[in-house]
Amino acid sequence: MKTKSKLNDVCPVRSVLDGIGGKWSILILDILGERGTLRFSEISKALGDISQKMLTSTLRLLEADGIVSRKMYAEIPPRVEYELTELGHDLLPNIRSLIQWSYKNIEIIKKNRKAFEDNL
Repeated sequence: MKTKSKLNDVCPVRSVLDGIGGKWSILILDILGERGTLRFSEISKALGDISQKMLTSTLRLLEADGIVSRKMYAEIPPRVEYELTELGHDLLPNIRSLIQWSYKNIEIIKKNRKAFEDNL
């Protein structure tokens, strides 16, 4: 039986989607792409309803994949800024296509979900 890491080695799509496919990842990437370098609190405020724990873990995942960079300044209080890397900027047009597709099709999707639920 293959372990999760072995499966991700065999399927690069699954491996990449593990990092960028989360609920918050796409929105974080879009915000950083639109606004540039941001502090943690600015990202949190832009997202609105994300917990500090979830934002931290999502940023760490994106940083581990090399999609987002984190820069810490030796100041009091400490200042940490996040921005897209070259890889993140390369990914951005694909993310934005998915976002536009979502806006374009949300009403159809809502209608389909309701019809599905009504038939259960």
